Amino acid sequence: MDESLLKGFAFYGQLNEEEKVALQSSAREHVFPQGAEVYRGDCSGLMQVEKGRLRAYVLSDTGREITLYRLERGDVCLFSASCALRGIRFDVFVRAETDARVLLIPADAYKKVMQTSVAAAAYTNELMAERFSRVMWVLDEVLNKKFDARLAALLLQEAEFAKGDTLNITHEQIAAHLGTVREAVSRMLKYFEREGLVSLSRGTVRLLDMDDLRLLAKEQKN
Repeated sequence: MDESLLKGFAFYGQLNEEEKVALQSSAREHVFPQGAEVYRGDCSGLMQVEKGRLRAYVLSDTGREITLYRLERGDVCLFSASCALRGIRFDVFVRAETDARVLLIPADAYKKVMQTSVAAAAYTNELMAERFSRVMWVLDEVLNKKFDARLAALLLQEAEFAKGDTLNITHEQIAAHLGTVREAVSRMLKYFEREGLVSLSRGTVRLLDMDDLRLLAKEQKN
């Protein structure tokens, strides 16, 4: 494994030579096409996105998806190494939103390095706190924000990914992000269209009034 690829992990430069060699010999690159399942609870190891975008999500008891966060180039997925984390059991799934390439440090190798490296252990604790904070933020959004506000916030986030106001996204995909059903999304988007916030066409949502969408995204439940 090319050492330069591992330098993307913040703790790598603080490892001793033995620890570095252990990671170099075990780390592997993996390529996933758009829509492929990257992780489904099999504790594959610590993953860093080298190219593309991944989506981390959970499933409800009825099989409904809700997006927790996205992972882009340079981001690291910690929950895919959950078996290396003491006392952590969290069922998160990861799918490739675009064609993606990831660098994977197998869970066993990562666990051994954490046991000997203070830097790796500290990195893990920091990343764990960050990810759980994001999960709690999503929970707060679900509990305390109106559906129209959550939808507006998602559309604005998608616009950032698209780097423009035209989103190539289906109502079903939006529903999966928000943990709801397609029909609810379609009804609310139609309302947004009547209010002049968006323009709808098959597989496309165009944002017409970013300012009003931002105001709407901040609204809380009464």
